[in-house]
Amino acid sequence: MLTRELLAIPMSADGRIDINSGVARLSKTIWGVLWRDDAAPTDTVFLFVHPASNFLGHYALEPLARRGVAAAGLATRYVGNDSTLIMENCVLDIAAAIAHLRSMGFGKVVLVGNSGGGGLAALYQSQAEAPDIKATPAGDPPDLTDADLPPADLLVMAMAHPGRAIVYTEGLDPAITDEARPDRRDPELDMFAPGRTVPYPDDFVRAYRQGQLDRNRRITRWVQEQLTALADGSHPMCRGDGPTPDDLPFVVHGTAADLRFLDLSLDPSDRRSGTLWGDPWVANFRPASLGHHTSLRSWLSQWSHDLSRANAPKHLPRVSVPVMVISGSADVAAFPSHARSMYDAVAHDRREWVEIAGADHYFQGRPDLAERMCDHLVEWAAR
Repeated sequence: MLTRELLAIPMSADGRIDINSGVARLSKTIWGVLWRDDAAPTDTVFLFVHPASNFLGHYALEPLARRGVAAAGLATRYVGNDSTLIMENCVLDIAAAIAHLRSMGFGKVVLVGNSGGGGLAALYQSQAEAPDIKATPAGDPPDLTDADLPPADLLVMAMAHPGRAIVYTEGLDPAITDEARPDRRDPELDMFAPGRTVPYPDDFVRAYRQGQLDRNRRITRWVQEQLTALADGSHPMCRGDGPTPDDLPFVVHGTAADLRFLDLSLDPSDRRSGTLWGDPWVANFRPASLGHHTSLRSWLSQWSHDLSRANAPKHLPRVSVPVMVISGSADVAAFPSHARSMYDAVAHDRREWVEIAGADHYFQGRPDLAERMCDHLVEWAAR
């Protein structure tokens, strides 16, 4: 009989208020859900993680339990709201979940970074094996070298991109020249400009990619200037006669402008044209698409191309456990070059890359392909 158990997992705290819910802060609890077959006791548990998505209802949990292994989905402290998300705190949440599962008697923990969880899972395992991060990019706690980070036994990058800051920069709209006025656009760097057709010329692609990186770095420099001004009291929000904030929110327009959304000759695959959030031009400004609302400190930890640590190609070479990369040939969010970069980054030969033909990012309309992924996971973990 399959059972489902809600896990109340203790959450560590650094004292900074970066969660809106007072109930969540006071409870000091993060949540997971565990699926297993009581009639088939198992030593193996798969833990699915993402920085902000709610994985309590993840599509792979029940199918894995039907295959005789346990499967858990984690909701970090930032579930449903990544505007103040700190990646280093997500590392602590994964650590708490793995420690909890170990205390339940599971001897083999398979850490699965799904979608945006890929970079985070790689970061976690590298720090669990050889911690060297003493603070966030803003200089705040936690010190991961002083944290209890139980390592996983196996690592999976499932339908994953290599890191939120990487895929975010690949989607930043370089045509935006004024962060407060997204309608003011540089036509030379505008993938949506009237008359521009696909396939895009090579020189346009090169200039466009450089423009995206330049914009991310401009925002990072501005963020660092704002934090410095808040710290030294020169920021307009600082008051000489009372406490002042040490962080501020801001909006980033144009975050779904990856050339690959329209030009299928770039990073070729079986994918359709478009994005996970609909038409690219609309998704580019839709509030629900990636990373429009953030804070200064969260930008450095989560979205800064140069400073965010949740970068799988940088951390996978430090990982000693077996690694599996699973990709879908029709994925419109995690592209073939993403899977290749993660697979190539693994420094040992206990690695495997499985591409599931016809699978999109969420296996929409193809539960049979999701079942196929679960077959691969269980067979590989048993080996």
